[in-house]
Amino acid sequence: MKKRFFLMLCLAISIVVVTTTIERAKNFSLFGNNEYYVQVINGFSDNSSVPLVIWCSSEEMDLGGRALQEHDDFSWIMRPGFWGGNNEMKCTMKWDTTRRSFDAFMASRDTHRCGAYRMCYWMVTQDGFFFSNDQVNWSMDFLW
Repeated sequence: MKKRFFLMLCLAISIVVVTTTIERAKNFSLFGNNEYYVQVINGFSDNSSVPLVIWCSSEEMDLGGRALQEHDDFSWIMRPGFWGGNNEMKCTMKWDTTRRSFDAFMASRDTHRCGAYRMCYWMVTQDGFFFSNDQVNWSMDFLW
């Protein structure tokens, strides 16, 4: 009886491990390109006197800060790890006295959303934060 229970437990654990590995492997290519291009664009229509300040960092790296004038952008490459490393990049945006942090890249969300070409675009405007994977079709993700 104990032996049968132990075998069933081992089988259940094996199924969970294999299923999890397969799900992760769907998002990551062992032989191909596993890079995501992330770009944040200053889409303000009139902020010539007050730049949009951006600071981005993750557990693995700090990209530092930039002051973006109208239509300037800040971009980088994300290489998510199969076992969880380098999977998130958080950015803090500051415009005048307004400040907002957001996940500029989150592998669990963006490996599908950034599309087949792995392009993740953000446009920050007076109205809020917009996302696109083609720079044509933008959808608002959230407000300031």
